[in-house]
Amino acid sequence: MRFEVPQFIEIEDKIFGPLTWRQFLYLGGGLGMAVVMFITVPFIIFVLLGLPLALLAGALAFYPVNNRPFSYFLEALFNYITKQRVFFWRQKSHVVYRGRKDAVPGASVSARGVQPKTKNISALARQLELEAIQKKE
Repeated sequence: MRFEVPQFIEIEDKIFGPLTWRQFLYLGGGLGMAVVMFITVPFIIFVLLGLPLALLAGALAFYPVNNRPFSYFLEALFNYITKQRVFFWRQKSHVVYRGRKDAVPGASVSARGVQPKTKNISALARQLELEAIQKKE
């Protein structure tokens, strides 16, 4: 028995002419509210509130962001603004190297390699650079 496998399952069906159900609801709701505002409120309030509402409805219906619906973009924007961000690392100081007064130049290098005086890798690198400069003199 053979079954036909659907090929384009991500494409929404066109229900109202060239519009999908979602596009029709966005346009009908947004433009309907803009028309009601045009009839009931003064013109300046309509310009300030009704036209942006109509533009939002048009963007929700037709404007894709990165090949995804505009509503997904608005949801991600809302989540980014409202949710707390987690920072895993913050630099505690801007000082790269603080030399010890009791340190002997060249004492950190042994026959087996480098024995660090500190666990901070940037301070260790700076220390090795300073020791290399001092040995040249």
